[in-house]
Amino acid sequence: MRQALYSPLLAAARRTLVVWAGLAVLCAHAGPPAKGAEAKPAERSVTEWLLRMHDASRLRSYIGTFVVSFNSGEMSSARIWHACDGQLQVERVESLTGARRSTFRRNDEVVTFLPENRLARSEKRDSIGVFTDLLKAADTSIADLYDARRVGDDRVAGFDADVVQLTPKDTLRFGYRIWSEKKTGLVVKTQTVDAMGGVLEQAAFSELQLDAPVRVEKLTQMMAIPEGWRVERTESTRTTAAAEGWSLRTQVAGFRQLSCSKRPAEGMLQWVFSDGLASVSLFIESYDRKRHAQEGLYSSGATHTLTRRMQDWWLTVVGEVPPQTLKAFAQNLERRR
Repeated sequence: MRQALYSPLLAAARRTLVVWAGLAVLCAHAGPPAKGAEAKPAERSVTEWLLRMHDASRLRSYIGTFVVSFNSGEMSSARIWHACDGQLQVERVESLTGARRSTFRRNDEVVTFLPENRLARSEKRDSIGVFTDLLKAADTSIADLYDARRVGDDRVAGFDADVVQLTPKDTLRFGYRIWSEKKTGLVVKTQTVDAMGGVLEQAAFSELQLDAPVRVEKLTQMMAIPEGWRVERTESTRTTAAAEGWSLRTQVAGFRQLSCSKRPAEGMLQWVFSDGLASVSLFIESYDRKRHAQEGLYSSGATHTLTRRMQDWWLTVVGEVPPQTLKAFAQNLERRR
């Protein structure tokens, strides 16, 4: 169940994209630079360099090797091709460790190829645009949840970078350190840190080619499923928690609902929340004593997982947040019918 819900490498890559989107909101709340201010790169305001990070993530094409490491000592790596054309974002992620697999994402359309089994898995996932829309909402509270400040300079994958620290204002979320390439603003490295400053998870480019000749059309063509391959499609339908008989007694501070969907074939409901940077997913299904024998709390880098039986139901809460945040969601979940 755990592996079916969470891929550490891809989750870290998506989390990096969410951080990029979130930075734009911090910019908006920081206000414009002072009139008459010098436009020198070394004296760029926090507002200016955060905005550059966000724009770079949307407008730049690149090819690179992406490495994710965890505080447990585990490590994963992949080759990434990223192309963009207006609102269209297309990526190819080729695993370099573990089982061979290639994952393509075209906005919310995701296809994963497993060559050893001649298997292709096709599904729809909320694209980064969903997070961007949430963050642009008038009532977003991200600037009330995190402080941002520039803390130094560094080099990543041969590129000079500014380093920014995002510090949470409560204990319900982790902090981040972000490395932004000086010339373009592209995020080249992120760290998720706990309350003591310890690194839980790091995602960084070990090699990077900016403005690479990678095209949306070419990557889209590569998403075609080869003849003779078996296809598994994960079907899900939009719904609401209320329609499915669920609610939260009280909202967990700073987290807003992103989506709610159900997978009829698996009999599972997925309810997703985000504070603009971190996300939490609630997976609810019928209790099966053969598959759901052990309740508990598990961790992998910045991601924690809580499992719990609720009478005739089995709850799995997954998020890049401290354990107390998952417990708050679980304790507030109730069955209405």
